[in-house]
Formats: sequence, C-alpha cells, structure tokens
Amino acid sequence: MDGTGNLFADFIEALPSDIEATVLRYPTDRIQSFAQLLRFLESSLPTSAPFVLVAESFSAPLAIQWAATGKTNLKGLAICAGFATSPLRGWLKRLCLLLSPICFLIQPPDIVIRDYLVGSVASKSLVAAVKAAIGSVSHGVLVHRLRLTLACDSRLALSKVRAPILFIQPTQDKLINFACLEEMRDIRPEAAVELIPGPHLLLQARARESAKVIGKYVRQFSTG
Repeated sequence: MDGTGNLFADFIEALPSDIEATVLRYPTDRIQSFAQLLRFLESSLPTSAPFVLVAESFSAPLAIQWAATGKTNLKGLAICAGFATSPLRGWLKRLCLLLSPICFLIQPPDIVIRDYLVGSVASKSLVAAVKAAIGSVSHGVLVHRLRLTLACDSRLALSKVRAPILFIQPTQDKLINFACLEEMRDIRPEAAVELIPGPHLLLQARARESAKVIGKYVRQFSTG
C-alpha cells in the first residue's frame, strides 16, 4: 500500500536475466482517487510493446480494472496476495473504516511488521526497509488508500480481463486470506494458481521463490 516501489530490488534481481522489469511508483504525498490511480497506470504502462503486469496487494484491484480495458499488448496478469473486493467484511470492515483516521499515526513496531507483513524469520534489513517505505508516505495518503481497499470492487472487471491470469497466494498471509483467492477463482476458474509458503509481502520476503514462479509465467509469452 505504500506504493513507493522501494521494496522490489531483491525480487527484480532474482528474476531471470532475460526478463526486464519496471517498477511503477505511486505518488507518496498526493491523495488520489481510484480513477486517478487508474489514469496513472494508463500513463505509465507500455502503449505498444508486449508486457506482463504484476500486481501485489493494494495494486491488485487497480491492475484488474486496468487489464479489463482490453489492451492487446497486455499478455498476462499476475496477481500476488491480491483481492477483488474488500479483504474485510461485516463488523471488521466497519470497525476498520471507523478507526482509519488514527491508523498510521505512529510507526508500526517491528513485531507487527513481522507478524502481518514479512514473517517472523525476516531479516532486520527487510523489516527496516518496510518501515522506511511506510514512513515515506504521508499519513493522509495511507489512510485514503486503506479506505480505497475497503471500498474496492473489481469483480466485474475481473470477468472481462482477456489476458491469461495467474493468482499467487502466500500460504501464511494474515491480511489477505484464502477467501479472497476463492472469490477471484469463482470468477475466473481457468486462471492458474500458485501457492507459495510465505507472508503477505511475498515478493519481498520470498523474492527468489516468487521470481521463479513469475519468471516461468512470463517466459511462456515469449516462446512459440
């Protein structure tokens, strides 16, 4: 949700050398609506060169909605630790919305970062990097993105995506559970699914394993 793009270095380094990766970075100091973020994606993605779009967590519903526009140069869509609608339902969703103004007022302690984002065995450097990324985004932007997450609904868009889809689910994710995956699979039962042991920030905490899966997925579009 930080959108800084600062946490993907290890993942990109682990990708096969013949795969070129570009990280998109959301503005850290401007509150933007869902529509504005979609326009940002539109302006940042290739207009004619073939590519595969990889989206993690908060970016998943945005990527789904953009992919549904049917650009012919989009060859594949990989959703990691993602969701099409709010990961929270019922009273938990209402409570989170009520408390959202006070979220992110203080920097989350290491134990929270480990428990919910990167896992208990994560290195100190990864924990520090996550805290730095969160801390680099303004409080108002983070709160707004949390509200966007709780209000999102990209189910119809998901049904319209023409490119092949890969769902990657961390098996120890404490933020996005398997119900989110099953909801997306109900809409796109033909999509490929990969389960990778790891926490929510899978591309960061399990960079090599994730890069192997995504590298294999991307390569299928460059052969034949």
